[in-house]
Amino acid sequence: MVHGRVLDSLKNNALRKNLIHHRFFESVRSGSLARNNVAVFLGQWWHPLHYFPNFLSRSISVVPNLETKTAICAILSEELGEGNPERAHERVYIETMIAAGFSRQEITEAPALVSTRNLVQGYERASSTHTSALGFMYGTEVADLAMVSGIGVAVRRVSGMKNLPWVDIHVLQEPHHVEQASGALEPELSAEQYGSIVASAEEMWRLWIAFFSELTQVFDQESTEQRMAATITQTY
Repeated sequence: MVHGRVLDSLKNNALRKNLIHHRFFESVRSGSLARNNVAVFLGQWWHPLHYFPNFLSRSISVVPNLETKTAICAILSEELGEGNPERAHERVYIETMIAAGFSRQEITEAPALVSTRNLVQGYERASSTHTSALGFMYGTEVADLAMVSGIGVAVRRVSGMKNLPWVDIHVLQEPHHVEQASGALEPELSAEQYGSIVASAEEMWRLWIAFFSELTQVFDQESTEQRMAATITQTY
């Protein structure tokens, strides 16, 4: 399987499109998420964000050739601040969200929901074999900017902030991440390797879809409870 065809097939995969067009992002764009909803979202996002460098470092240890290791290493370097820990993505995330009015506790200490735990465990499992690591890595990079942009819209709506450094750094670096992820796929893949990469990317997208679906269910339940409470208050 030729390199370019692999990339095209993954970009056009229906599950990827289902993820980046998830109903959750419609709620974000419509402005229907309240500040407490966004705080929950940020606290859940922290868990895969915090684990992602571990996933990359574990993936480096299982891929077979130097070119692939080098490509993943370039992504890992940017995730960790390119030699400056203060510019590591997770630190920029914390600083950005604190500046937007959220507490460190809301951002980094929220217990993981079931789908969030499953997502992180999925990344951990994937980093144990060559093709599953590549599938999860590329699957992440072709969907990450759309998801990050959704976070940016939500945070801007509830905080009034225009400049969000964590979102800006993704806009700047994501094209390079995708390029490096593309370079990590070998020029020629057997049919079996290609199938394994696609299956792993699809597993990752399903886990992310479940992540956003559970968040949507949590928010819908909260909204229903609030309406019921308001009705009871008006009645009495």
